Amino acid sequence: MKKKSALREWIESIVIAGSLAIFLRTFFFQIYKIPTNSMVPTLKPGDKIFVSKLVYGPKVPFTSLRIPGIRKPERGEVIVFVPPCDRRKAYVKRLVGLPGEHIVIKDGNIYVNGKLITQPNIANHYYYSEGREYKYTDVVVPQGEYFVLGDNSISSFDSRCWGFVDEKDIIGKAIFIWWPPKRIGMIE
Repeated sequence: MKKKSALREWIESIVIAGSLAIFLRTFFFQIYKIPTNSMVPTLKPGDKIFVSKLVYGPKVPFTSLRIPGIRKPERGEVIVFVPPCDRRKAYVKRLVGLPGEHIVIKDGNIYVNGKLITQPNIANHYYYSEGREYKYTDVVVPQGEYFVLGDNSISSFDSRCWGFVDEKDIIGKAIFIWWPPKRIGMIE
């Protein structure tokens, strides 16, 4: 039996490790760094977050196909997605409106189908509806789309400005902050 050279063993190991990393990043999880203060206090600039693609189902690269996930996105979750206004980067926001719902932002509060949202991770933030270019503060969310807002409403460029997030553009659910060490924890 012929013995492999040490160089060949190293190359094979690197190729296998690289292939595994690409597979895991494509179908299971991804890491993102928060660049702005639109999600303060939940997420701060410089935070690095772990995003699960399995929850909603990963996309198959170079196709429009999506592998079925564990479940659909739910109100109050922090999600990562590609917005309709900038197809080159991912945004991180809180999901507020589900397909078919009537969303109204009034006096800093969110109303869904006429009922005030009291869910703490949404109700504990003030949402502006006046000023800026807020066009979408009283809307019905189309089927297959979602309405998202930043927790730091005054500094967030979100669904109030550019509309809805298509389900096919959702990358995953933000699960936890893994950096910096003093901020490690689950994302609520």
